[in-house]
Amino acid sequence: MPERTFLTAEWRDVALLNYEIAPDVLRPCVPVGTELDLWGGRCFVSVVGFRFLKTRLMGAPVPFHSNFLEVNLRFYVRREIEGEVRRGVVFIKEIVPRRAIAWVARVVYNENYVALPMRHAVDDTSARYEWRLDGAWNGLALAGLGDWHVADPASEAAFITEHYWGYAVQRDGSTLEYQVEHPRWRVAQATGAELSCDVGRLYGNEFARALSRKPASAFLADGSAIVVRRGRRLPVGEV
Repeated sequence: MPERTFLTAEWRDVALLNYEIAPDVLRPCVPVGTELDLWGGRCFVSVVGFRFLKTRLMGAPVPFHSNFLEVNLRFYVRREIEGEVRRGVVFIKEIVPRRAIAWVARVVYNENYVALPMRHAVDDTSARYEWRLDGAWNGLALAGLGDWHVADPASEAAFITEHYWGYAVQRDGSTLEYQVEHPRWRVAQATGAELSCDVGRLYGNEFARALSRKPASAFLADGSAIVVRRGRRLPVGEV
């Protein structure tokens, strides 16, 4: 039986820049009870920007905080329990424009949220998400978007977008697991992509090498309504 609903919203105009990275960089960040999830033997991190819309916490709207932007750096893990494979994401850092949102995420899930000024622009052929850090605008951008299609289940795009669990390391070292529900998304591949930011300052020097390269892939997903279930700590016997 699914856990009770914690949050409902819409995630729209999801821009994803995906980079291959050495697994050893991520292993210190892997939550207990999970392992790195690889695609074709390759390990990925993604810089993701999107619009967070119509947000409701436990069924109630959040005044002045229902619509906002988010940019995050994430990687991919998996967990097997009783023959079921749960494929999930782990966040390195998440940027939002409002302090109250960052505070709730840190308290409830111990996620590494920060609040910074943000802006965005999306049209039929491009998408850009930006944040202001140390007085300068940083950002990610997609250009030359192609036709919309549902990703082939065996494709890299499907691997990136179809992880339906979240895992977060807690202050005591345990792991919080939560389920995220949404339908499959349509994607539009980009012919051009750019990440312009001080990677070491924002994410740590260990990510600078991977994120300074050209992304392995970049695309925009249309997004959908989503449901985030309440989290549960993994019992000792399940890790």
